[in-house]
Amino acid sequence: MPERLPNFSYHFARAEARAIRSAYAAALPAFSRQSQPSPAHLPFEVYSYSGESALPEQAASIRSLLRHAGSPKKWTVVSDGTYSPRSIALLQALNPVVSVSASTAEIPAGLDPSLRLYLTGHATGKQLALIMSLPVDGPALYVDSDVLFFPGARDLGAALALDRPQYYLADCQLSADERILRDKAERKKPINTGVLFLRSKLEWSLSIKRFLELDGPPNFFTNQTMTHLTMHANGAAPLDPKTFVLQLDDQFLYGDHYASSKIILRHYVNPVRHKFWNALWRFSR
Repeated sequence: MPERLPNFSYHFARAEARAIRSAYAAALPAFSRQSQPSPAHLPFEVYSYSGESALPEQAASIRSLLRHAGSPKKWTVVSDGTYSPRSIALLQALNPVVSVSASTAEIPAGLDPSLRLYLTGHATGKQLALIMSLPVDGPALYVDSDVLFFPGARDLGAALALDRPQYYLADCQLSADERILRDKAERKKPINTGVLFLRSKLEWSLSIKRFLELDGPPNFFTNQTMTHLTMHANGAAPLDPKTFVLQLDDQFLYGDHYASSKIILRHYVNPVRHKFWNALWRFSR
């Protein structure tokens, strides 16, 4: 049987992405000295949760929204505690609406100690604490640092101006803490926490109950599963998957099969993270 050849195009795409990311990181001080003008004003706040290791992605995500969609009321980057003073300054210099918060949201009193420990001490638990605190002052868009906006984001405001109180990014597969789910119905319509739009506070009691029933410590997907249950319990609707993209089926191909001037955003989760930089290079020239 002939030996299978390596997927050279895939490995070349990853190497190309590493080179683009390194060049972008080196250029960040120059970008920060050129505060980016925005074509429109968006009637909502934006929040992200990230840290030092995601600095280039976070900066690129912010700049892509400002370029293609406009300026939100404010963009608050909540730090996981690792951002250096230099990196905070670089992010805040991108645009006057950007600020970096050194801590997660205030945790309500009276929570079970195990839940409090998760929300204050676990990496993804801190992200969940931020999501649970939203919205703060009017409608809020939560986006992960590895979300890149495209020219179609000129329609972002209209896409979020519909009549449902909450919207979520539809996942292409269920990525969950299976211990929290109870039946097949709860596995349907998987939600990804990479993009959420919230007009009002969510009711989290079901997810909290399931968390307290966990046998063992929370894992990487516990926060996403709690959000999945909560969003569905609160009547949330999916964002159009044709323009709000989360896909993995082009992972091992050289090109990005979804990046185009017609989509609003793509969430470049870990298996396709390299395509974030390939797409940025293509749509920033």
